Amino acid sequence: MADLLQEHCITPINENSEVICWGCGLRLLIPCHSPIFKCGWCGAVTNQNARKRDSEYLLLRRWRDRCFVCVLLVFMTFIICGGVWAVYPAVFSISYSCGIFHSIITSILSVTTIYTLCCAAFGCAGTPPMVLWGSYPTVGKDHLENYTFCLYCSKPKSPRAHHCRSCGKCILDMDHHCPFIGNCVGAANHRYFIAFLISAVISMIYVTFMSTYAGLYVWPPLSYRALGRIHGYSSNMASRALKEIIFALLRSAALLSARGLVLVYLFVSSVSVEIGLSILLWQQLCYIYEGKTYLSSLNSHENNDVGEKGCQNISRFFGFPYSLSRILPNFRKKILKKK
Repeated sequence: MADLLQEHCITPINENSEVICWGCGLRLLIPCHSPIFKCGWCGAVTNQNARKRDSEYLLLRRWRDRCFVCVLLVFMTFIICGGVWAVYPAVFSISYSCGIFHSIITSILSVTTIYTLCCAAFGCAGTPPMVLWGSYPTVGKDHLENYTFCLYCSKPKSPRAHHCRSCGKCILDMDHHCPFIGNCVGAANHRYFIAFLISAVISMIYVTFMSTYAGLYVWPPLSYRALGRIHGYSSNMASRALKEIIFALLRSAALLSARGLVLVYLFVSSVSVEIGLSILLWQQLCYIYEGKTYLSSLNSHENNDVGEKGCQNISRFFGFPYSLSRILPNFRKKILKKK
């Protein structure tokens, strides 16, 4: 009896099992208990251990992301309107042309930032290419090379695509899912996302300088006695001078109007936001320079397919036909010829 059970439980090593390729429908013979196999005809990859997870709370996640976008838009509107209201007395006090110039710069930065944010948040992040699959006559050789089957979308997924559970769909060249724009950053909106970061950083720097200038115009001056003690060499004198400066600021804050408090808030918020966005922008530009995305940097298998690092990746990302390294030598040659 024991020998009979042992005979049925143990499978021979050279035994093969017949499976059907999801890409072209051909019958394949693979080693038994093989979890992953690749079709020799169409190149589709099948993972038999893949299980579809429940895509619960998809609607809740979408509402959460949209709320983040609404909060961000309200914050940007307050920064723009509050900055214009708080700064215009200081800039128009210099001259009328200076005030007009400030208004034009503010309008350009505001429109650019809001436009790029809306394009990144409400535009399509990137749709994988539609391919034929499922039957041998229509699927050519190597037509689905390294394609996998997405159990969530029930269709082929290209090797450059990833499925986002928050958006509920596959995204081509997905970098990450950003909750602040309520959307994925992919092939279609990655440029708008980078343009939004650049525009937002420049806008925050401009807000910082203008709020500082207008704050010095509105804020009551500190006593020269407190400022003069900063140059003391004693630590006690320096700490005493710092306390006097803090007390002077608190006394001045009690005399400030709403415009002065708004300027303080604009300065603090703009500095904190520009630091965070600058770090994110630098990280994104580093990934673009290396020719990869954030998700591909986490996947060791995809890192093997990444091209060479260089400025040509940045120029290609922004749509420039040639990199700066090809343009600059031409100028150098022309200058040398003239000499």
